[in-house]
Amino acid sequence: QVQLVVSGGGLVQAGGSLRLSCKASSSIDSISTMAWYRQAPGKQRELVATILRGGSTSIADSVKGRFTISRDNAGNTVDLQMNNLKSEDTAVYYCNAANWGASWWGQGTQVTVSS
Repeated sequence: QVQLVVSGGGLVQAGGSLRLSCKASSSIDSISTMAWYRQAPGKQRELVATILRGGSTSIADSVKGRFTISRDNAGNTVDLQMNNLKSEDTAVYYCNAANWGASWWGQGTQVTVSS
């Protein structure tokens, strides 16, 4: 029953940066895992980054060194800072919250990287 509202997508030039934000309707401190996924047309959904309740993070190899996931417990938000964007980063990005086998999805936001 967690509601997730995603914002921050858009169009950016290759090499540029975007910051995505996911705001949860409940305290993210009570959620086991917050994550960002992405899906390009015709491709499988890809796990991009996760952050655990304790603060540990995991970044996909494809974006490691360029993307950073962080959280703001006070604001119940999880952000994805995307730097040095490449054309292959073009996708719809989704925020996900998971806890004890249940998961909830945000609405998704389009990120388009032009070159």
